[in-house]
Amino acid sequence: MTVYLLCILLFLIGLYGVVAKRNLIKIVIGLAIMEYSVNLFLILVGYVKGGTAPILSRNLANKVFVDPLPQAMVLTAIVIGLATTSLLLAIAIRLYRKYKTFDIREIKNLKG
Repeated sequence: MTVYLLCILLFLIGLYGVVAKRNLIKIVIGLAIMEYSVNLFLILVGYVKGGTAPILSRNLANKVFVDPLPQAMVLTAIVIGLATTSLLLAIAIRLYRKYKTFDIREIKNLKG
């Protein structure tokens, strides 16, 4: 139970970075922290203590298996998160080249 609460705390730290900060790079880092906390939560949901891989073989009578679906979802989410982070960083770099700042307030005020 404590691990789930720490996962929620990590998500809230990332949410704070997105909502409270004005720097584009810090916002992207906050989004990455939120993505990783969700990935960690999915891995924790799929974990079974003493579980084995669901590979068909003999002597499967009293075995406890791990669900492979959360692991597959996390692998997909990592790839999507990497693409999202790289796209957001590319947009931030383009905005910096145009406006010479990462501050959102100044970019809003420049209008053009």
